[in-house]
Amino acid sequence: MDSTSNQFRMQNPLPQYPGPEFDRQPQKAPGLASEMSPKPDHGETSYRGFGRLEGRHALITGADSGIGRAVAIAFAREGADVALNYLPQEESDAREVVALIEEAGRKAVPLPGDISDESFCQQLVALSVDRLGGLDILVNVAGKQVSVDSIADLSTEQFEATFRTNVFAMFWLCKAALPHMPPGGTIINTTSIQSYQPSPHLLDYASTKGAITAFTHGLAKQVIDRGIRVNAVAPGPVWTPLQPSGGQSQEKVQQFGSEAPMKRPGQPAELAPIYVVLASQESSFVTGEVYGVTGGNHLP
Repeated sequence: MDSTSNQFRMQNPLPQYPGPEFDRQPQKAPGLASEMSPKPDHGETSYRGFGRLEGRHALITGADSGIGRAVAIAFAREGADVALNYLPQEESDAREVVALIEEAGRKAVPLPGDISDESFCQQLVALSVDRLGGLDILVNVAGKQVSVDSIADLSTEQFEATFRTNVFAMFWLCKAALPHMPPGGTIINTTSIQSYQPSPHLLDYASTKGAITAFTHGLAKQVIDRGIRVNAVAPGPVWTPLQPSGGQSQEKVQQFGSEAPMKRPGQPAELAPIYVVLASQESSFVTGEVYGVTGGNHLP
């Protein structure tokens, strides 16, 4: 697609990427980008870097696909070495990202595992620090989202699992990473428009995103005296494996993004530059903020 060939060419954003109607495409969670139709754009062919993260060391969760993959590609092309976390079931997607990072001339450290486990989160940070030679960027992207229409059908097990993956893991990773982060370090969390405009079928997911928003505001104030900034990105509908693998019903997958004013979902490649800015020194006076990327459904 021509729109992916040049990230700087001015063009109408409405037809820049595909919009609904999409095919039904059920996948077993956690899902693979390689099995989506159309395949998401993570910036594989379009993202060009300018050295804005030269010499930096980043840990990114959910880095095999979706937003995390796009961020990993962008960070590497901006000069950062990257530790990638993902679930073992996502290895095939992750291998593609590792190859792209190495193609950019940067170090890729694949660290598969389940961040809903506290001990693994601690190990993940320790391994990242050891194998990267330091850690000054933490990007929390990985998330769990399962559509359930009624609270009567929302199990305690799912509610707890969603919070452990989306909120507890963020807390554990931030807590473990902060002692290693120098002044100038940055943490970027991933909240959602769901934090402000919750969908009824995403009750547990939306609740976790509200918690992430509050956590980001609070932690930013707590650590700024150490010269560490904490911000968050709040996406709207984005075309990632999270959606067809249970995050939405197949009926909603077919119309995904149609409720945004742009009438289409965002692509991961459209979010990666925001993470780059928040990670770089260009945003040195920005902390405790939530940056909306929603296709027109503005945040309050």
